[in-house]
Amino acid sequence: MPPGGLFREREYRDVGLYGDYAHGFLDGRIPYRDVFVEYPPGAFAVFLPPAFLPDDWYRHAFKVLMALLGVAMLFVAASILARLGAGTRRLYGALGTLALSPLAIGPVSLNTYDLWPALLVAAAVGALLYGRPTLGFALLGLAVTAKVYPVALLPVFCLVAWRRGLGRPLAAFAGVILVVVGPFALLGWDGLWDSLDAQAQRALQLESFGGALLVAADKLGLYDTEVVSGSTAALSRDLGGAVADGVAVAMTVLQVLAVAFVAWLFARGDRGGERLVAAAAATLAAFVAFARFVSPQYLLWLLPLVVLVAPPAGLAAAAVLAGAFVLGQLWFFHYRELFALENLAWLVVARDLLLVALYGILVVAVLRLRTTIPSSSSAVDQPPLRSSRASGIAAVEADDLRSR
Repeated sequence: MPPGGLFREREYRDVGLYGDYAHGFLDGRIPYRDVFVEYPPGAFAVFLPPAFLPDDWYRHAFKVLMALLGVAMLFVAASILARLGAGTRRLYGALGTLALSPLAIGPVSLNTYDLWPALLVAAAVGALLYGRPTLGFALLGLAVTAKVYPVALLPVFCLVAWRRGLGRPLAAFAGVILVVVGPFALLGWDGLWDSLDAQAQRALQLESFGGALLVAADKLGLYDTEVVSGSTAALSRDLGGAVADGVAVAMTVLQVLAVAFVAWLFARGDRGGERLVAAAAATLAAFVAFARFVSPQYLLWLLPLVVLVAPPAGLAAAAVLAGAFVLGQLWFFHYRELFALENLAWLVVARDLLLVALYGILVVAVLRLRTTIPSSSSAVDQPPLRSSRASGIAAVEADDLRSR
């Protein structure tokens, strides 16, 4: 059993910090006003519940909570696959992969809260597939309050929902954000802004794709890499120097272009359920693969959607993601060697290349699904509810269309 597992005592900075924030909140210290918090307000939905137990129970209670969220993700994934009319083999394969994923991910899944926004994003996609755009946008807004990254999905969501009108869905998206963030902004606006600004100003992290390219150049004797402590309150190891700063800017531009490219592809073809799942997965892969900073737990954002992408691309994407998970786990307990740019740094290079490959595979999936099912209807144009028998009939009809 690895250190940091469900029944192990080893402490991690992340879960320990969550406990400090939560206990401080219960003691009357307002986040952002009285204490700097590097996480968005929606994170307190999972920070606080374990804090109602005795102090020395927090770590175990938090990990149990994350394990329960993982179980909930299985049910959400099953409902999405049922809506897509997935066959038995695909259903069991995807759910089995999702259930066994902790073996590849390692203890990071239990000691960080990233399963919370990942679950919300999967539920938001599911709501769209079931013809509930307002609920889907509301869940996406809640996910944004927990981690900012789900905002990258907004263009794809809008493309799906625009036929019915975007007024109510966008109002739900903005309203949820306002309800969650508003009280913290009123009580401690300066601190909340400092928290957001600290994340936005982060430099090129060693573990990012841009950082990995410079590390590879250093190992090959082509560039002299300087590893420095993060310049913000977020603890990290970044690459210093003018070249690294330039690469950081280039990565941000590339990230925006990669996300926009997926939305453009999605807009030019069918917007049915299978293609929505592939486009959402590709969007998140673009966000992670080309980010200026990438921690091992960020790959959890990709997990619930990547395993749901239709085969054969979905099988290839899941295998690549599993490889990236394993590589990240290999250096998770050896950061000192990584920061010293020892040979372990090559694992970072390999992991980040796999993430770029994952983005490419998912883009191909979006392209291939463009004309697979010749329907111009949006996912939310389908009836909100459907019997399992009707879903099976639709799946058979879709298979018949593919074979023609």
